[in-house]
Amino acid sequence: MANIAEVLGRLTPEEVDELRSLGPQGHLPRHLVDALDRAAGGTGSGRGYYVANGNVSATGGPLLVLRSDVSGWLAAAS
Repeated sequence: MANIAEVLGRLTPEEVDELRSLGPQGHLPRHLVDALDRAAGGTGSGRGYYVANGNVSATGGPLLVLRSDVSGWLAAAS
């Protein structure tokens, strides 16, 4: 897995701001999951940066949150 700063540095400023605003337990919307995948190298490549929180959405899919060290990096970098 690539360096957190390196991957998050490939996100747009708006995407970074939105991730920060969600906080450590905020559920990631699809467009931010896609942005993390894109920044990490392509479809599914960002999976190490977000994890399922154990709950499911109304449609049955897992609710995803940032991994704790990624969330911590975002908080420290603000």
